[in-house]
Amino acid sequence: MTSPSPDRHSAETTLKRYFTGVAEQTFQTQLGVANPTLIDYVSDLLIRFVRMESVQRVRDPSGNRLQQLGSMLREAEARIGDAKRAVHRHIGDYALFWAGLFPESLRQKVGDDGYQVYCVHGKHAYRVASRIESDTMPPSEVLEQLSEEFELCAYGLLEVRKELNRRDDNGDGGDGDLPCRLLLN
Repeated sequence: MTSPSPDRHSAETTLKRYFTGVAEQTFQTQLGVANPTLIDYVSDLLIRFVRMESVQRVRDPSGNRLQQLGSMLREAEARIGDAKRAVHRHIGDYALFWAGLFPESLRQKVGDDGYQVYCVHGKHAYRVASRIESDTMPPSEVLEQLSEEFELCAYGLLEVRKELNRRDDNGDGGDGDLPCRLLLN
């Protein structure tokens, strides 16, 4: 496996700083959330999910990508230990990503109650992941916080999206090389 090129690493570092700054500004200033651990997790989620392979990383035993919550839940229950925790965490991340950044798309994906369905499944998945003992990151406390504060985090991500759109529309979203349009459109 090769390491990322210096240009790619630099772009990823710039993107990480950009998303972290927008998330911190939105959560702390706009929403009054002064929880750096939670904000860091949400920022990291944005960065990880820029890559479609991260959004669709859960696979069945045949190697097929799972894109439906029900399929992912069945796969999570078929696993044990850290693997089970990882899939439940991914389900929480997946649900938070869609409920926060693209809630309007959930109506088409799931139906009129799509947002609520994703919130219920996301909260549950984070709670299950938090209760599986593991030495892997993130700590169980962060996953439990995400379960408890799921709707607030989803709302915060929606506000992050609005801010990213505002910056993009105003032309002050960075040097123009950031793939914000890929994330937001």
